This record gives sequence, C-alpha cells and structure tokens, in this order.
Amino acid sequence: MKILIEEYAQVSAELILIFGGIIVIAIIALLAYNHYLHGLNSTAFNGSNNNSQLNNTTTSIQNLNNDFNH
Repeated sequence: MKILIEEYAQVSAELILIFGGIIVIAIIALLAYNHYLHGLNSTAFNGSNNNSQLNNTTTSIQNLNNDFNH
C-alpha cells in the first residue's frame, strides 16, 4: 500500500510540472503576440496617408453612431 501512495505523489508532481510548462508557453506566446501587435501598430499608422485614412474611418464611425442615436 505504501508504494501506491508514493506513485500518486509522483503522478501529481508530474501533472503540476506539465501544467506549469503549459502556462509558461502560453505566457511566452502572449508576450510575443503583444510585441507583434505593437510592431504592427507602429508600422501601420506611420505617414500622413495612413493618418488621414484613420481619421476618415474614425469620422465615418462617429457619423454612423450619430445616425443610429437620432
């Protein structure tokens, strides 16, 4: 009976290590994705053409909001 108790402890320790590894991989993936989004944001909206297009889109969305609220 004593052997089974020790095996249960080993299995639970292995599960904790597996879940910990999955959590670490998920955090690294989220940090990489966050870094990718910041890089995308800095390159996508540089320049006057992109800024004017962003302003036109924002204005269009505000106009739609005003149309639905009245």
